Amino acid sequence: MEQDLYRNRDFIADFDALMAETAARSRELTARVRVQADVAYGPEPRARMDILFPPNMRKGAPLHMFIHGGYWRSGSKTDHHLVAAPVHAVGGVAVIVTYDLMPSTRLGQIVAQVRRAARHVLAMAPALGADPARFTVSGHSAGAHLASYLAAYGPQESSGPEALPRLPAVRSLLMVSGIYDLSGIPSSFLKDEAQMTATEASDWSPLTAMQLPVPSRIITRGALETAPFHDQARAFAALLDHNGQSCTLREEQGLNHLSIVLALADPSCGLGGILSDMTAG
Repeated sequence: MEQDLYRNRDFIADFDALMAETAARSRELTARVRVQADVAYGPEPRARMDILFPPNMRKGAPLHMFIHGGYWRSGSKTDHHLVAAPVHAVGGVAVIVTYDLMPSTRLGQIVAQVRRAARHVLAMAPALGADPARFTVSGHSAGAHLASYLAAYGPQESSGPEALPRLPAVRSLLMVSGIYDLSGIPSSFLKDEAQMTATEASDWSPLTAMQLPVPSRIITRGALETAPFHDQARAFAALLDHNGQSCTLREEQGLNHLSIVLALADPSCGLGGILSDMTAG
């Protein structure tokens, strides 16, 4: 039987251990910092965010939003609090967001939720003591896909008669292990779990979207990831380059689709250092 290259569990021997470590490190960080939990950015049940404040908070702090993965059908914001560590290392406020899940919520609605979350974060910035002009975003896996639509319009949006939705002003985007061509998802192992349609895959693939200028975009993935994550990262970077837009393409040595999150959350690692530098601006 041909292997499903999107089923990361089949390619990561310590899959469950890495998931458990990610959640444990998140709990450890949460116990050390001030957290404003379950802040609503919309009426839906999972339209919520957790705000993690750095020690010795200073007015005008940088502001960073992280979007978790889970193939649009799973994932927890609380299990990703660890990503706040590199943000806090440079005095930044970290916002970890979640969203409603497929199949009960359609992909276009999830994209709209994440855009709304980003606008809500920016509106809250002065009350948080943060500087909205220093707003950056990162995302992992499906979260990287969703992050891309903070600076892009799907083909059906840009070609329709309706006014384009307002996008937030993002200074930098860091997209980690993202999925940018969704055409293989409807027939993958996610067929029953996410129930993504071919139309949704076509409407919301970043490789066919209208990409808007952003001062800085970083696209990365783990060297040990499967072919789609490598191929799509290269294709997305090539698209941006063709459009004359700034982009940095990276490959994180020795990391897979899950261990890359641990590296992202470690200020002493190369990728975590990049998140710190991006946040600090």
